[in-house]
Amino acid sequence: MIFVAIGGFFGAISRFAISNWIKQHFRTYFPLATFCINLIGSFLLGICVGLGPISSLQLLAGTGFLGAFTTFSTFSVESVKLYESRGLLAAATYMCLSCVLGILLAFIGWWLMSV
Repeated sequence: MIFVAIGGFFGAISRFAISNWIKQHFRTYFPLATFCINLIGSFLLGICVGLGPISSLQLLAGTGFLGAFTTFSTFSVESVKLYESRGLLAAATYMCLSCVLGILLAFIGWWLMSV
């Protein structure tokens, strides 16, 4: 549990810092910060899973760090807000791109560790 807790601590702080940096440098109605963070996290989690059986490193990096780094709840709320402010097409585009690209990047990360 200590590995998960330590990883979660640093994952949450990293998400907060990167999200704020992206929001300061890229002004857009699109939830770019959460989009980028979740895609990066999906790729990195694919790598962690591709490493093989669960180890202390996977608990620290995968479950802890990446579990706190990525955020489904923020994705969900931002999807609703995007729907309210920009309509169904913008929200559906965000949701579809996030899911399809997230799964694709997780697969690529896993595949890279499997070859």
